[in-house]
Amino acid sequence: MLQISFIRQNAALVKERLSVKQFGDLLLVDKVLALDEQVRKLKVESESLQAEMNASSKAIGLLMGKGEKDAAEQKKQEVGLHKTSMQQLNDALAVAEKQLQEEIIKFPNLPHLTVPLGKTPEENEVIKQVGIIPILPSNAVPHWDLIKQYALVDFETGAKITGSGFPLYKGKGAKLQRALIQYFLDFNTEAGYTEYLPPLLVNEASAYGTGQLPDKEGQMYHATVDNFYLIPTAEVPVTNIYRDEIVKETELPIKMTAYTPCFRREAGSFGSDVRGLNRVHQFDKVELIQLVHPDKSYAVLEEMVAHVEALLQALQLPYRILRLCGGDMSFTSALTYDFEVFSAAQQKWLEVSSVSNFETFQTNRMKIRYKNAEGKTLLLHSLNGSSLALPRIVACLLENNQTDNGIELPQVLHSYFGSTIIS
Repeated sequence: MLQISFIRQNAALVKERLSVKQFGDLLLVDKVLALDEQVRKLKVESESLQAEMNASSKAIGLLMGKGEKDAAEQKKQEVGLHKTSMQQLNDALAVAEKQLQEEIIKFPNLPHLTVPLGKTPEENEVIKQVGIIPILPSNAVPHWDLIKQYALVDFETGAKITGSGFPLYKGKGAKLQRALIQYFLDFNTEAGYTEYLPPLLVNEASAYGTGQLPDKEGQMYHATVDNFYLIPTAEVPVTNIYRDEIVKETELPIKMTAYTPCFRREAGSFGSDVRGLNRVHQFDKVELIQLVHPDKSYAVLEEMVAHVEALLQALQLPYRILRLCGGDMSFTSALTYDFEVFSAAQQKWLEVSSVSNFETFQTNRMKIRYKNAEGKTLLLHSLNGSSLALPRIVACLLENNQTDNGIELPQVLHSYFGSTIIS
């Protein structure tokens, strides 16, 4: 959530940055500023009236001490009238503050100054491409045929159990999932991240804190009786560990990692984009989250990008890194780098990770703060990244490494999987 003090002091900049993010209602800035002015005016009136009441109450005591009961009684009547006015002021203030909160949460995060202009994914900026695009034999097939050939994933039974988009991994498919998850977690913890295994359902406050509510309400599965939400990513429960906390500056950075299943109602478009593992409603993902000093968050963002890059290099997958344009960024992000791996059988790039800096957007919602050396309480910056989302990693591993003898696995997975090949 944007801070009202920043909007008040930088209204023109806020409008300019919102336009980069393709936010359509720039007049909302003026509406929010008007509500803010109303709130501040009511607070001044309330404080002034409270001062009068305090002075009158003190005068009553002095008058009673002097035996001037009639004058004291008159002051009491004045205080009674003030109390009625104070109640009316407080009621009006509560309404205005609620209206201000309802409007300000409609703003997305402001994009960083380096975010390129653009509305669509085609306008994202490719900043790096690494690896050799494999040339497959003429009999090569996409991963949705390979998973049937090697009995790795059963979509039909998954659909019977739950519905479309809920894959059932089995045999070596389940083993490959477990191998990748364990490798990713080991890689992360060796880099200093503390592992967590969080709840898979969160309450409304947690979903609001990371920006899923109200922006992505329709994309989450909602357990309505208890008002819980199935998590779309481990970012939600793990970041909320520190909700309403004040940490010491010496504790920074806070580095966390977690594996969870992820649940998303909105599975995307139609056709080949959603075939097989390209887009599903339930999938496994390992996540990185950091809470850091505001002065260091962009250096940390580059470190996290390098961390994810090292994972993809170890998996020997060709990849590219994109800086997202304003129109393709998430509601909460200030700057996002996407990683895509090349699917040789599909002849397309598939997104496997997003690494983002949210600056104070999430921590302001969650009141995650730190106390600096001078004793001042300030908001932290939060960052997160996928390391990695499994479905498209599995799809590309299968497609890019298919041979006549089976699916050859990268060396880093041999000990985790217990074999060099899926046959």
